[in-house]
Amino acid sequence: MLNTTCVLSPETPSEDYIPNPPIRVDVTENQPGVPFTVDIGVLNIQTCQPLTNVMVEIWSPNAVGQYGTTFLRGATTTASNGIAEFKTIFPGYTSDSANHLNILVRSSSKSSNVAHFGRLFFTDPWTNIVGMYTNYNQNKNTRVKNADDPVFAAANKNGFNSIIDIESIGDDWANPEASCMSSHLVSTNSFHQGIVGYITVGVDPTKVVEKHSFLCNFWAARLPQNFFRLINEGIRVASRLSRVDVPLLVPPLF
Repeated sequence: MLNTTCVLSPETPSEDYIPNPPIRVDVTENQPGVPFTVDIGVLNIQTCQPLTNVMVEIWSPNAVGQYGTTFLRGATTTASNGIAEFKTIFPGYTSDSANHLNILVRSSSKSSNVAHFGRLFFTDPWTNIVGMYTNYNQNKNTRVKNADDPVFAAANKNGFNSIIDIESIGDDWANPEASCMSSHLVSTNSFHQGIVGYITVGVDPTKVVEKHSFLCNFWAARLPQNFFRLINEGIRVASRLSRVDVPLLVPPLF
């Protein structure tokens, strides 16, 4: 585990989550793209020691920013060093999000309790150069960089860094962080060996995260304070006019 900074990773929205993914390390399912091996270290923030034998799930969009029902989704347990390793492809960007990898951490290998929902990101220089590669350059979505993705700020709170450290496989990669990379490099087949990534997330294994709770907190921070009150009032008015009991769409939060 390269990074042992003992801080709690922030909870972020769960985009396109589907429960009960297949248990597997290789989640690619023949999706075209830059091969990406990612090691996700899980640290117990109560002890600052690696969390072993906990279930980690990942899912991400493909090269053109589309989610599937099974491809690029999977789960595996952390090893004795607290690391869960997956083989996937470098994710593309979606219509409203920068390139990112979604993760979920359960409190054990068998527990259904969710201890963490999060998003992991990449530096803009890396996503710039990967975006020129075959398949990625067919993405029809408008490019979203980290600074324009509101979830990026939410994922980098409390001293946590959500950027995955990247290393190339092979000697034919230039460093996108240190040099300008031209489209010539993209055409040289320098991507076929792929890249590897490392990150450590801090988790409280005793914490139980409810999916709806942090989704409500996330959107409540971005909507007018009386948004849900107005919706419920509209439903009450419609119910009185129709003389039919209509259940509230959202709980009376205010």
